[in-house]
Amino acid sequence: MYQGLKLRIYPNLEQQKQIVENFGAARFVWNQMLEMQSKRYKNNKDSKFLNGFAMNFLVKQLKTEYSWLKQAESTSLQDTCETLAVAFQRFFKKLGGYPKFKSRKFPKQRFKSKCINNNVRLIDNHYLKLPKLGIMKYRGKFTNDKIKSITIQLSPTGKFYCVLLIECENQTQFGKTSQAVGLDMGIADLISTSDAVKYPTIRFDQILAKKKHYWEKRLARRREQAKKEIAWDKHNKVVESRELAGFKNYTKAKQMVAKYNEKIANQRKDYLHKITTGLVRKYDKIVIEDLKTNNMIKNHKLASAIANQSWRMLRLMLEYKCKWYGKALSVVNPYKTSQLCFNCGYDAGKHELDIRVWTCPQCHTQLDRDVNASKNILKLGLG
Repeated sequence: MYQGLKLRIYPNLEQQKQIVENFGAARFVWNQMLEMQSKRYKNNKDSKFLNGFAMNFLVKQLKTEYSWLKQAESTSLQDTCETLAVAFQRFFKKLGGYPKFKSRKFPKQRFKSKCINNNVRLIDNHYLKLPKLGIMKYRGKFTNDKIKSITIQLSPTGKFYCVLLIECENQTQFGKTSQAVGLDMGIADLISTSDAVKYPTIRFDQILAKKKHYWEKRLARRREQAKKEIAWDKHNKVVESRELAGFKNYTKAKQMVAKYNEKIANQRKDYLHKITTGLVRKYDKIVIEDLKTNNMIKNHKLASAIANQSWRMLRLMLEYKCKWYGKALSVVNPYKTSQLCFNCGYDAGKHELDIRVWTCPQCHTQLDRDVNASKNILKLGLG
């Protein structure tokens, strides 16, 4: 069983410099290999695609030409080639688009390293030893299970994180309850269960909307002012032309917008974690609906509300938590689950969104729209 563990790390100035240089090395190798693959195919349509192993061999030649690549963590460059090979394979299978070049201006940066010969280990409850970076302070829960790989990340707010992939041998499991539940996901209520329990929707994006909008206006204004200054430099042929990152007021506004976006995402994720953990702890079998969010989000009147619900994240959390704790998860087609009466099966047809309660014309049962749908979802899941 594998688990991901995310820790906040606090590197010193020298370690931050090394991390940023490693970001650049991994990005440089990605761009070089992507350009090589593209030119190779352009020159010869019958040429074979180079897999990750073949690209790793070419990295050795890059190191001889660019000696500064030797300062980077070697397994991070190998992982870059393997990730690019997977991206090409997904493109060939029509599961994704053509791989794109990476830019140092992108707010999120990362590199991944493999753990070899116990080169990542816990010093105590506050300090961690990482390859080529040495000892640094961290915050979060850490276990002494076998570490397979580490990923160093830089967030748009300037925070550094270390994501550990851990192999767990003795995974604790929740006790069996012999209960099953169907979940209907909605907008008015995030989740309605077949036990008539409703988890309310919390609009975290609206709670911080005013503070976020305050800095968004200043960010837009300062960006335009900075662009005018850059255009003036180019027109007058200034030797050292400035970039957007060189304007302190613009950078501050950008950091503040990223800060509020991060806070909204963290609040939403914390809320979903609490709900999913409670559901997995209480029920042995959970049945959810297979929602097509991409189609639903095309409704511009509800797009913002649907995006706030994070149904896909909720489903992913339930999937891996059910695997961890020995529970079962089923996904069913939600076709007509809100139209059929769970008691007699009568099809009452489509109802407008403002109709939350309706009465079955056949058995005269008063039905809550969402609870009725969750009971039909449970029936489908139990087969």
